[in-house]
Amino acid sequence: MTALHEVTTTSARADLQPYTYVRRELVEPDWRRFPGWRDVTDAQWRDAQWQRANCVKNPKQLRTVTGDLLTDRFYDELAADQQHLATMSMLLPPQMLNTMAPTAALDPDTFTESFLADPVRRYMLPVRSDRDPEWPSHPHSTRDSLHEAEMWVVEGLTHRYPTKVLAELVPTCPQYCGHCTRMDLVGNSTPQVRKHKLALKPVDRQDRMVDYLKNTPGVRDVVVSGGDVANVPWPQLENFLMRLLDIDTVRDVRLATKALAGLPQHWLQPKVVEGLERVARTAARRGVNLAIHTHVNHAQSVTPLVAEAARTALEVGVRDVRNQGVLMKGVNATPDDLLDLCFALQGEANILPYYFYMCDMIPNAEHWRVAVWEAQELQHAIMGYLPGYATPRIVCDVPYVGKRWVHQLHEYDRELGISYWTKNYRTGIELDDPEALDRRYPYYDPISTLGETGRRWWSDQG
Repeated sequence: MTALHEVTTTSARADLQPYTYVRRELVEPDWRRFPGWRDVTDAQWRDAQWQRANCVKNPKQLRTVTGDLLTDRFYDELAADQQHLATMSMLLPPQMLNTMAPTAALDPDTFTESFLADPVRRYMLPVRSDRDPEWPSHPHSTRDSLHEAEMWVVEGLTHRYPTKVLAELVPTCPQYCGHCTRMDLVGNSTPQVRKHKLALKPVDRQDRMVDYLKNTPGVRDVVVSGGDVANVPWPQLENFLMRLLDIDTVRDVRLATKALAGLPQHWLQPKVVEGLERVARTAARRGVNLAIHTHVNHAQSVTPLVAEAARTALEVGVRDVRNQGVLMKGVNATPDDLLDLCFALQGEANILPYYFYMCDMIPNAEHWRVAVWEAQELQHAIMGYLPGYATPRIVCDVPYVGKRWVHQLHEYDRELGISYWTKNYRTGIELDDPEALDRRYPYYDPISTLGETGRRWWSDQG
């Protein structure tokens, strides 16, 4: 009895645990704290068209919203980044901007400091001082780091896995994340990156995608993405989804949309809700699993409107709403930040924590990326707190391999920061490659995470 009593008492002592769970109800930050939005009504804020019309696309528009809250120091840093380092142009819906520095004091110096330190700002609105001054890009970084375009079977349709495809319907989003893995295609060109363009008309591209799927019965899972499906006109998106549901061999359809968090107002529009219900009912009738995959990286982004959008999707018949976050230093790469986010998603918004990807090896992303060993430690740290089904997997998306749990590496040179991975299937471009299943595929840690010997080795590579 004594031993049992001691265990019970100890388990109740939250201060003895590495992480303490405290339920936090969701709050919509007060947008009226920004001078430019002082007169914005609740009805306007909930209106998707108002949100889109009032997106912040440049520093001048940011000044209009924030007034004197941000000092010239911030704008100088922003201009330098946009001119010399940014791979994505600015595009911030009011909903997204409003989750930055939500409780900061409103004097300019203090607000500027809080804004610069804010985790959502760090990846949605990067500035020059965020970037790694010595290694802003890894020597092996590439524009299309996952080689998705190489695996297009028709324009915009990536067939990398044996049973799954990625359908990129549109090259735009309602908001642009600084770390976007599709920075070679998505969004407007920046001074550093002239974006590739889709050549086909949307209707022709979709026709070819559907034809390929009809003729490729081994594909059962279609991720419908972009860009972001929220930027596809609803009638066009609904038509494409219904055509997918007509293909007997398609058993899973996943809609990829960061807008569920960045512009939840879109997913609350009556025409979208009603259309989603038609698609969900058709999917259920045909035994197809329909899910929404969103992209939330910090607990601040989970607000009552986000929860309402997720629950509305579930109420009209979507089977699951899941989150695929990206692991980023300065944003969420600590056990507390990850667990706070997962509890906000799972406990308050009915969004299942699903994946956290290691940030991909695109140019100028080294300040966000973590080493494989750091990701392994984070996976260990978050185990045991969440329900098993809601404990996210931390994965490394290895070029030419695909998603692998961070503990699945085959070999690891910690000194040089090079891990080696193997795979158990061929991509579409390797069907005639006899060595594809025996080859070791490299992945690289950020050089800043290496010791002196490793950093010197990389410097010597020239």
